[in-house]
Amino acid sequence: MEKTVKILLVEDDKNLGFILKSYLVVKGYPTVLSLDGSDALNRFENEAFDFVILDTVLPSLDGYTLAARIKQYDKEVPIVFISSKTSRMDVSKGFEVGADDFITKPFSIDELFERVNAVCKRTVLKTKNKHVYQLASYTFDGIRHVLIRNGVEKKLTNRELDLLFLFCEYKNRIVERSMALQRIWHEENYFNARNMDVYIAKIRKLFKEDPNVELENIHGVGYRLVVKE
Repeated sequence: MEKTVKILLVEDDKNLGFILKSYLVVKGYPTVLSLDGSDALNRFENEAFDFVILDTVLPSLDGYTLAARIKQYDKEVPIVFISSKTSRMDVSKGFEVGADDFITKPFSIDELFERVNAVCKRTVLKTKNKHVYQLASYTFDGIRHVLIRNGVEKKLTNRELDLLFLFCEYKNRIVERSMALQRIWHEENYFNARNMDVYIAKIRKLFKEDPNVELENIHGVGYRLVVKE
């Protein structure tokens, strides 16, 4: 399964934001632009993102607070600050709230890309290589292709395996239907969509014995693997 890194870009300068978003998309990073802190937090809590780039000064919720809130929700997600603040105190504060890098404005767009790449290699791609997940009373072992509960193993097909990896990557967050089709079937069309529906139904049956695990259908958007712990 192809590993795609999806970025949440938070920048209140609309022109700069669109330039950065367009550049990152061209370079192969699907990117969503948010113009204020509260909107960004809401998006992060409800959508699937692997990486966050954010300014320190934002409307409604400043970048430092936003970064801290994001880290409370997902401590593994990498964060890169882009900021006009250049003092040692500002930079230190960025790292204190969990930043992986801090880039001061003005900066070269190529430099941003290189730094994002470097952080991805250290963090995101390493995390995506995880193969075993605990899902309430179930253990999903991706190496052995099995789902285990109370010592009973259920062998998984390749499609079930790929979908479960995807849902586990974004546990408790929405995975868009189009994203799942592109990641696993590599093409979004009617036949692949119907095929995916079959496997979604199979995965739901796999978790029917534990109410603490549920694969929700988010109407018109996608799916969310909800795990109560």
